[in-house]
Amino acid sequence: MKAMIIGCGGVASVAVHKCCQNSKVFRELVIASRTKSKCDVLADKLKDSKTKIYTEQVDADRLDELVALINKHKPQIVMHLALPYQNLTIMEACLRTKTHYLDTANYEHPDTAKFEYKEQWAYHDRYKQAGIMALLGSGFDPGVTSVFAAYAQKHHFDEIHEIDILDCNGGDHGYPFATNFNPEINIREVSAKGRYWENGKWIETEPMAIKREYDFEGVGKKDMYLLYHEELESLAKYIKGVKRIRFFMTFGQSYLTHLKCLENVGMTSITPIKFQGQEIIPLQFLKAVLPDPSSLGPRTKGKTNIGCIFKGIKDGKPKTYYLYNICDHQECYQEVGSQAVSYTTGVPAMIGAMLILKGIWKGEGVFNMEQLDPDPFMDALNKWGLPWKENFDPVLVD
Repeated sequence: MKAMIIGCGGVASVAVHKCCQNSKVFRELVIASRTKSKCDVLADKLKDSKTKIYTEQVDADRLDELVALINKHKPQIVMHLALPYQNLTIMEACLRTKTHYLDTANYEHPDTAKFEYKEQWAYHDRYKQAGIMALLGSGFDPGVTSVFAAYAQKHHFDEIHEIDILDCNGGDHGYPFATNFNPEINIREVSAKGRYWENGKWIETEPMAIKREYDFEGVGKKDMYLLYHEELESLAKYIKGVKRIRFFMTFGQSYLTHLKCLENVGMTSITPIKFQGQEIIPLQFLKAVLPDPSSLGPRTKGKTNIGCIFKGIKDGKPKTYYLYNICDHQECYQEVGSQAVSYTTGVPAMIGAMLILKGIWKGEGVFNMEQLDPDPFMDALNKWGLPWKENFDPVLVD
């Protein structure tokens, strides 16, 4: 079977490595990016793989180029691992070529720091009519966290009432300030207002206004802050009867101090400004001067711990349950040359594509991860490098 990966950053690199490890499914792989030389370097590293690799140049903002490229190679699935600004263009190209689609993060409008599923969900009927499947958010969060929720619902609860998603990165890269994935996306996400779902409505908070401390296995005690994250929107829709869903992410004080300073001087703005006769966007300029996340692998030490705490009812009795994964940055680097943040996103991208290609996950239309049977995905996590753990008496977040 043949897959096409659009993008050649940290996450795409991990996904390519894992696809090549799984060559019985991914017999052929096309890597396409705006910069073909990056694809060539990656392909050369994996030249001894049984997977046959092709490289191509493509501008993922140009629909005509995408359609022509998909028609040239005729993959069974396109894995969009580039920027979330390009989701709609790539979805449209897949629709026109009747090719399955997968991404790891939902659409973001380039001019507005807002992310939601509305414009991708709007493709459902057209994908259904075309007889193809779009799988949204096949990363870790969103992605694995959504599968965790489906698994908890299927096996451990009659009713889930509360979900807390906890994302802890205990890694240290040694820089005063750097982001572990695309700086532009990361800073937009962190500086946006927080939101959580409670009793059928969204509660909005000021950025980073709600703080909790949690003791993470493998990492230790960390400060974490309530953010809005896209899987909250789909979980509120598909996990029936849930009364509250929150998302927390850990940040060190140095990161927050640097971020506040950058905000205060306007460097996180996405409003264009004039500089030496040219129009630039401050946040994009900041991205250019910060360390490339894909370069952090060899110097990042420590672990990530990401998972979900569930509260609900089973057989008429209250129940709590914690599903999580611990991932070691250095182990990831030794395996695929990447730090754990990219690894935890790239592996689920491969797994989602594998389940579609093998016909284990199938459907016509647009789907979020929690709508599908979680069991084969959970089995694959253990096999392909992201083993999960359970705790039936977790410390809860107040």
